[in-house]
Amino acid sequence: MDVYLQPQDDGLPMRQSGQWAAEKLDYLQRYINIFETSMREKKWRARNYIDLFAGPGKCRVRSSQKVYLGSPLLAVTTTHPFTGYFFVDLDDSSIAALKARCSNSAIAQRIQYTTGDGNVAVRQIVSQIQATDHRYVRGAWPSLNLAFLDPAGVDLTWETVVLLSQVSRMDLIIHYPQYGLNLCMKQASQAQGFKKVDAFFGGTAWRDIYAKYTDKPPARAHSELIDYYRDGLKKLGYEEVRRDDETGEEPLMRNAQKNAPLYRLLFASKHQLGKDFWHAVTRRNVDGQTHMF
Repeated sequence: MDVYLQPQDDGLPMRQSGQWAAEKLDYLQRYINIFETSMREKKWRARNYIDLFAGPGKCRVRSSQKVYLGSPLLAVTTTHPFTGYFFVDLDDSSIAALKARCSNSAIAQRIQYTTGDGNVAVRQIVSQIQATDHRYVRGAWPSLNLAFLDPAGVDLTWETVVLLSQVSRMDLIIHYPQYGLNLCMKQASQAQGFKKVDAFFGGTAWRDIYAKYTDKPPARAHSELIDYYRDGLKKLGYEEVRRDDETGEEPLMRNAQKNAPLYRLLFASKHQLGKDFWHAVTRRNVDGQTHMF
């Protein structure tokens, strides 16, 4: 395989990251693998992968200098590729690097790139997928889709999640920015107007939850806030995925030096099979240790 599609330095820009990125990417890669291996022989009109905060395609861990394939390249290089890809990033240099890497893939023609805000670009992506779904094709089912929503901070909006949910078969893997929320919730809860945290949760009701925990450890607030977020997903038609503990079906990434919580991965699917896939993936962590539920 070409060096541009390998987890090694190819001379193009890379994201600098902490060791936690390896754990996150391992969960994603295993979900992509089971998703595509299991579903590729079904008669879907399309199987799409959506990455609204795609980055340049590779990252380097600061402590070890080890290079990893980022989320878009994991999807492109999977054994059984998707039929369509939508990559978005606000940074034009990241999109340029990602294009240069993906151009070396045999499936490069399947990829669409957008430079801009993923929360804006999602409208066109959803419209395009829905247009395909609404066409009649004998013997074919509507599209099957997976969206990975992994911004660097508190940049994902609830409106984006709502738009994606309008596609009938759209699994979501969502970055829940626990550390980022900790940095800004206190100020945001006291501010007037529609702030970034309000946009993430889709309103101001989160402030009432947060107010109950201002003098308690932040983790207690997040337990209820995640339940609140999941309730919103259920109202959009997503089935509940049982949350066992912080190392269970909502994997928690931590800072390796301070062991401080950074973010969680939330999963949402409207179908039992997606939940089964996620359960299988999260039964073990990146080190191969099995979680007992």
